[in-house]
Amino acid sequence: MSRRILVTSALPYANGQIHIGHLVEYIQTDIWVRFMRMQGHEVYYVGADDTHGTPVMLRAEKEGLTPKQLIERVWTEHKRDFDSFNISFDNYYSTDSEENRELSENVYLALKEQGLIEARDIEQAYDPVKEMFLPDRFIKGECPKCGAKDQYGDSCEVCGSTYAPTDLLNPYSVVSGATPIRKTSTHYFFKLSDKRCEQFLRKWVSGLAQPEAANKMKEWLGEDGESTLADWDISRDAPYFGFEIPGAPGKYFYVWLDAPVGYYASFKNLCAKRGLNFNEWVKPGSTTEQYHFIGKDIMYFHTLFWPAMLEFSGHRTPTNVYAHGFLTVDGQKMSKSRGTFITAQSFIDTGLNPEWLRYYIGAKLGNTMEDLDLNLDDFIARVNSDLVGKYVNIASRAAGFLIKRFDGRVSADAMNAPLLAQVRAAAPQIAAYYEGREFGKALRLVMEQADAINGYVDTVKPWDLAKDPAQAAALHEACSVCLEAFRLLTLYLKPVLPTTSQAVEQFLNIAPQTWQDVNRPLTADAAINAYKHLMTRVEGKQVEALLAANRDSLQATAPAADAAAAKGKDKAAKSEKSEKADKASEKADDGIITIDDFARIDLRIARIVDCKAVEGSDKLLQLTLDVGEAQTRNVFSGIKSAYPQPEVLVGKLTVMVANLAPRKMKFGMSEGMVLAASAADGKAEPGIYILEPHNGAKPGMRVK
Repeated sequence: MSRRILVTSALPYANGQIHIGHLVEYIQTDIWVRFMRMQGHEVYYVGADDTHGTPVMLRAEKEGLTPKQLIERVWTEHKRDFDSFNISFDNYYSTDSEENRELSENVYLALKEQGLIEARDIEQAYDPVKEMFLPDRFIKGECPKCGAKDQYGDSCEVCGSTYAPTDLLNPYSVVSGATPIRKTSTHYFFKLSDKRCEQFLRKWVSGLAQPEAANKMKEWLGEDGESTLADWDISRDAPYFGFEIPGAPGKYFYVWLDAPVGYYASFKNLCAKRGLNFNEWVKPGSTTEQYHFIGKDIMYFHTLFWPAMLEFSGHRTPTNVYAHGFLTVDGQKMSKSRGTFITAQSFIDTGLNPEWLRYYIGAKLGNTMEDLDLNLDDFIARVNSDLVGKYVNIASRAAGFLIKRFDGRVSADAMNAPLLAQVRAAAPQIAAYYEGREFGKALRLVMEQADAINGYVDTVKPWDLAKDPAQAAALHEACSVCLEAFRLLTLYLKPVLPTTSQAVEQFLNIAPQTWQDVNRPLTADAAINAYKHLMTRVEGKQVEALLAANRDSLQATAPAADAAAAKGKDKAAKSEKSEKADKASEKADDGIITIDDFARIDLRIARIVDCKAVEGSDKLLQLTLDVGEAQTRNVFSGIKSAYPQPEVLVGKLTVMVANLAPRKMKFGMSEGMVLAASAADGKAEPGIYILEPHNGAKPGMRVK
């Protein structure tokens, strides 16, 4: 029986590149979607860029763009990356759309009609320099519980405490460096603590497919009658990039309200293109199904706020929410310094086959929230063993004989061979694993069949049969069995390897396969085409190149070094010429500069947010500096001898040259220079000390 299914993945934020951590989710979703389509179901997979919020607004300002210009550019980059990895969205849209504005307003007004929206005056941190209320993540200060410095306004990364941003000690704005003031503003709240929401959610949680998710929700809900659910602040004050709340000038929907509504907005846009009835899919009583694939870090929004918003705004609730774990690389968090913070585009640019990653991630995925690891050595070994050694090797071992000896046509009698019956018999279990999101188990079972097929080839030895004209019938049967078995493996792998599967279908001269084609073997009616190599092996040097592409070099690249050398020679020549032309006014050794020379140097107060030794360097420390900008700066400084315990610098103020040209180094880009004092002869030990301004100075202040 055909089912009607709407599927989404979490919306990537329009403030960064797609990386392999993101791809885990999109590959997982896409495999499931492709399998369900192969089952003959009506499936729509929609997504969008999550575009609203303060970070996008500030990044656009920093780049000299409007927010709309920024999100349009990022959308193009995201769509390119998803296409490269064969993520088969039926529609990829944007939350900054008229459909989303209309739907968000309708949801809000429906909740208000239900008495679930309440206006309250709250006290917030306000940046007097930027003249804006500060989101939690744009305020830093000392943790009110443990005293750790430079902690965000919502939680402490040292002791794990959570608190209100107004609880921070010695707070400062990440945007301007100014000390925030407290200011009262009217905000709008979704009353999640309402008894109706609690009762609905207690019932809804019982339908979650993942026990870990259900248990987490029960923990959030608390004991019956003693709910710990808090009301949710769904508004933000201007300036803010987003949708203005109806009837509340200067107030905007918090991004987490309109972002999930963006699922429906993208689908509504698709419905208009395809002539589908949108209300049939999203209204209560709908017989359609709705599934969300997300990371476990955003479960709170998708299993509490989102279903409650839908329930009380006149919409159907999700059939289920599937959460996955985090990705590590070689057992560690993704790291830019190690080159393992791998972007989707760098994977493509380095020349790696995206289906290698689709297969490897698929082979690691189960239906739990357990984290998974991309072990690069295992990645090389598994892809080469499974996909090249076991899978495509079968076709290469049989196709040539079939074309040369039998006009490329299979033997009909061979289609009933016992081996083929065994491979076909695995189809129901493989299908059950796919539908249950047990992709790792599905692919293991597929490779067990590949092992059996290769064992058959090694037993019948078609290369020996080809030497004896009397064995022509046996050779024909052996090659036919091999290619039919290869067809079945391709069908089983099609949700994971769509591009390779399409190439196989062209090679075998068959129509695009669906799951029902398990029992429709190859026939002698059409000859196969000449075999072309379907997949190459992963080379270790390719992975090394990938890591190098995502890791900054210790030295400038050769072209940059050559350019710098040429520039230096040109500058020296100009200097010599200038000295001869105006020797009286320019003395090379007097060290005197003008006020204009000094004014060109942008000296800023910086707070040292983090400081650590650079592995492999005897001199360098890596400093993370807050210079009153939206983002911190990374600076390498040769002061390790003076500070054998780098952590003593954390929280201190210093002075940096903010307009120094960035320098590419092995462990990252150095984005400035901190000022330090040392003995004139350089012999004093430890001999180097950073400058420390008075405590009244704030990050971002100009030194004049």
